[in-house]
Amino acid sequence: MTSTTAPARVVRRPRRPGRNRGQKLTRVLHSWLSMASLLVVLFFSLTGLTLNHQDWTFGQSPTVTKTSGELPSGATTPGAPNYLVISEYLRAQQGATGEITDYGAEGDTGRISYAGPGYTGNATFSVSTGAFTMESTRYGLVAIANDLHKGRHTSTAWSWTIDVAAIGLALVSITGLLLGLIIQRRRRSALVLLCAGVVVGIALMVVS
Repeated sequence: MTSTTAPARVVRRPRRPGRNRGQKLTRVLHSWLSMASLLVVLFFSLTGLTLNHQDWTFGQSPTVTKTSGELPSGATTPGAPNYLVISEYLRAQQGATGEITDYGAEGDTGRISYAGPGYTGNATFSVSTGAFTMESTRYGLVAIANDLHKGRHTSTAWSWTIDVAAIGLALVSITGLLLGLIIQRRRRSALVLLCAGVVVGIALMVVS
């Protein structure tokens, strides 16, 4: 008479409700942040390449425009040019844009300069007569994207956009790291990749 042995029952430990909720929240947060930041990642990755290879102009060459004329009355008085009036006129009538990077006067010659994403403008004028000349240079879409990547001569709104994007990408990285450490079957590979990334990062900083 043969006896049969009943298969051993596998006893599984019940999962902790708090742990499950934390894992689910981290997963949802990571998924939504990743989807929301895909275009941001694409933009900064592509402009990172064009910044690292600034000879990649894709056939775009700077466009230089030179104009001249007379500033409006009240823009210049001997010894005290009204730079606010001058700037408003140049923006409205001569296409000046961006922030003012320099202005001043030496003798009868005054100057005012502008810079924006992919743009520079320089105007000189006679304090006594109000006659001016202006040279504007536009460098194309690649230069605009590069300046936006660096936040160079951009508006306050774009500066805030960069800050929000940086915080969002940091949260994507943190939640991704937490998921790798929380999920048991992925923990070992996550730790190995994390250590490898740290070693490679330190090595690149040393040799740079």
